[in-house]
Parts: sequence; C-alpha cells; structure tokens
Amino acid sequence: MKMPGRENLTVNSEDSGKRLDQFVSESLNISRSRAQKLVESGNVSLDGVAPKKNYRIREGEVINIEPMSDDSGILVPQDFEIKIVYEDATLVVIDKPPGLVMYPAAGHPDGTLMNALAHHCPNLASIGGPLRPGIVHRLDKDTSGLVVVALEDEAYYSLQQQFRERTIERRYLVLAYGRFRSSSGEIDKAIGRALSDRKKMSTRTRRGKEARTCYRVIKEFNGVSLVEARLATGRTHQIRVHFAFGGHPVLGDRTYGKKTSLLIGGRTVRIPRQMLHAQTLGFKHPADGAHMLFDSPIPDDMNEILNLLRNVS
Repeated sequence: MKMPGRENLTVNSEDSGKRLDQFVSESLNISRSRAQKLVESGNVSLDGVAPKKNYRIREGEVINIEPMSDDSGILVPQDFEIKIVYEDATLVVIDKPPGLVMYPAAGHPDGTLMNALAHHCPNLASIGGPLRPGIVHRLDKDTSGLVVVALEDEAYYSLQQQFRERTIERRYLVLAYGRFRSSSGEIDKAIGRALSDRKKMSTRTRRGKEARTCYRVIKEFNGVSLVEARLATGRTHQIRVHFAFGGHPVLGDRTYGKKTSLLIGGRTVRIPRQMLHAQTLGFKHPADGAHMLFDSPIPDDMNEILNLLRNVS
C-alpha cells in the first residue's frame, strides 16, 4: 500500500499500551514490516524524538508520521561550511545558523545541515533514518543555535533517553513582544494540535500534553523584552506557542505572532525571522557520563535588533 501524506495520530484509551509499530500498522492499514521500517527509518516521531518500534504508546500521545521518500533515500554529502563547536567519535555539536533546514524533506531535498554533516563525517549513526541519521532533536529552520547529533548508535540511544527523562539542559534567548508582568516565572499550559489548523500547535486543543516553560527577563526595552527561556518539557514549537499564549509572541514569528516589524527610533525595522536562539545545550556524554555544556553567541541578525533597541532606550 502506498504510504499516505504526513499523519498526526492521537492515541486513544483503546490503543494505549500497544507497541508503536502495531499502532502505526493498524492506523495506516499497512503491513507490520512496513510500519517497522517507518519507525526504524526515523519517519515516526513522538515530541520530536524517534522512539523504538517496541515503545509502548500511552493515551493522549500524538504520533507524527512522515511518508517515506519515493527516491533512494540516500543522504547526499555536500561540501559547504557548518559551524562545529565540539566533535568526538560518538557525537557532534553544531551551531546552526538561521535559515538552515535540519535534514532533507519535502520542499528541501538538499542543502541541509545533514547534507553538510554527511560530507564532514562519513561515518554517521545508522539509526534515525537514511536522511537524518543520528538526529535526536531538531531546531526549526528559522531558529538558530546549538544542536547535538549522534555519530554512533549507542550515543543516539543515550541522548534519546536523556531527552525523554528531561535531563537535557536547553536555554534559549528570545526577543519577545511587550513587557512581562513578572521578571521571572513559569508558563504551565498543555500544548497539542490546533483545532483550526492541524499544522499548528496550540494551547487550545482537545488532547494537549503537559508543557512547561520557565522564563527570566534579562532586559526590557520600549515594547520589547529580551528573555531567557528554559524548556522543562520539549513540545513542538513550545516557546513560540507559550509566549504567544501569554501575549508576548516571539518577534518575527510569522506563524504564532505576526509581529514582523518594529518602530525603533522613528523608523520601521523589519524582523527577518523569529528571534529565537538556542543558546545553551547541556547533557551527559554517552561514553563516560561527563557533563557537557555549550554556549552559542547571539547571532548577527538578533544582535543587530538588540543594538538598535539599546541605542534608543
């Protein structure tokens, strides 16, 4: 049977406790072996993480399924520069610039971070799918900052488990619209697929999943706040959705906020992309358990907006 388009399947009470591959097989009316191939290739994800085929699903979880590519599924190495901040035999940490897609998909067949990494690292993990081997988490195209990719299968499973146990440290810098009532706090609001648009996430949803974002205001400007956000959970578009819910959408976010320009010093300044930067990434090294912590400098486009704001404050 031909694989359908992208699916977002919500687990109900009757399916709770089933193996993931069984659920995919029954939901899509495809063979069990086809479902297992989808899972093993990384085309099936849960909260942005690719689970094992024998994972036991739970009620309320949203299983994201992307179709298998009709081509060879071969990741083509491409020679262009990516900023590697750490590398050893088991993993690599990359500082992703804004505008760079993580891995090939519909509309972005090449020119992605994984194409460049395949050129730099001929030996990648075998898990995660032929087009995204070793990917345990991702950043949106227009989000900049740190991402870790496993180069060995054991490292992949270790990092995946750390994400599931929420022991990965992830801190973001955000330029958000408006001023916050409190200088720090926590946004605790479940997130799920939007009722009106299944391509978007929302706090208004039938089956939301626990989502918590901690924040700290670093600096206030005229109508804009520089904020540090820490993910206590890892839902799709979590910071963008939570900040929009609180009335402080991320500047430049064309999906959830539409605050795409600012009046600074009497002139209108266009915001080129969502001002969201994955600044800090921390985890235990899969090989020896050593604590690894990395920080990324503020990217140029974000710094430019900040300098303009500082000059008129």
